[in-house]
Amino acid sequence: MLINEVQSKVGLSKKSIRYYEEEGLLNPIRNSINDYRIYTDDDLNILRTIKFLRELGVPICEIKSLKEEKLTLEECMRDRIKKIEQLEKDYQKIKNMCIELCDCNEKYGDIDVNRYLEEVNILNKKGFTMRDLKTSHSKKIWGAIVSSVVFSLLFIFILSIISYFQFKEAEKMPWIIYYFLIFVLVIPIISIVINLGIRIREIRKGEEDEASKY
Repeated sequence: MLINEVQSKVGLSKKSIRYYEEEGLLNPIRNSINDYRIYTDDDLNILRTIKFLRELGVPICEIKSLKEEKLTLEECMRDRIKKIEQLEKDYQKIKNMCIELCDCNEKYGDIDVNRYLEEVNILNKKGFTMRDLKTSHSKKIWGAIVSSVVFSLLFIFILSIISYFQFKEAEKMPWIIYYFLIFVLVIPIISIVINLGIRIREIRKGEEDEASKY
């Protein structure tokens, strides 16, 4: 089966699947005629296993160690349990702060921030945060939209200039050349729109900068 079918069956993006291939976790065969990747049922099972372990928070480096039998599944799961227990402790600290603030009946302007900041900063240094990351996703989406619009307008401007002189000036270029130039300029605009849609979908699913997650 091809990657589109695999993507549908496993629920992973093409970007994720190709990233796992680059990391050596998956080695699909190649079609000798068109060089397309051909995925087998075994490949599907591997991807489902990777997806499951990633949902448990197992990093790619550990999945590679599992594949190479440098790490046992028991060792891997015991490590996850330790990290989950630490997360539980971190969440409990935040919960205790919230309970304390709730019970003290203080107003917004009266919060003794210094009592809590040191502990919060320690949690932040460990990578723990309660902040909503949707805002950063919105910024990335708007950034992608703005850059796409700018580049599209540039190509549209060039297309308009060419068309203006073609229809207004007495000396025209051969129509076949004009249509060829229009075709060449329209293709990037279409590509920008398609890539924008893909980029927005990746950002919303948290798939942008895939490698940075591992």
